[in-house]
Amino acid sequence: MTELQEGQKAPEFTGKDQEGNEISLSQFVGKKVVLYFYPKDDTPGCTAEACDFRDKYESLTGKGIVVLGVSVDDEKSHKKFVAKHNLPFTLLADTDKKIVEAYGVWAEKSMYGKTYMGTNRKTFIIDEQGNIAHIISKVDTKNATNQVLELLKLS
Repeated sequence: MTELQEGQKAPEFTGKDQEGNEISLSQFVGKKVVLYFYPKDDTPGCTAEACDFRDKYESLTGKGIVVLGVSVDDEKSHKKFVAKHNLPFTLLADTDKKIVEAYGVWAEKSMYGKTYMGTNRKTFIIDEQGNIAHIISKVDTKNATNQVLELLKLS
């Protein structure tokens, strides 16, 4: 699997959201999409990132930007995470790991000397034509929205 590059077509996907609805990337042609990958619902960094998108959500939607979060947690976990933190955007349950693999974020990680497979935190900004406009590899969980807006020159 070659690493995705800015300028190339974003891989199409379909996944289930926290309500069990099927969501496909192709539904958002004509809009900018912030597709952010995160390791796990309700962990400190992931919560900080989700809450940053929540707190500045109107600054994104006001510019016609759609926010989609993806992790390998299931719909039930997402539903609890959304309810607990009042998240106004869609979270996709990628339990079969098709989306994380298509975007190259399913990778070997290590913690406390143990190696395991997990999701790398990464954000893809997809333009109105479905191409990858920007990739944020070093996500600042507390300022994720500002990173997006600065890249899009919208801050």
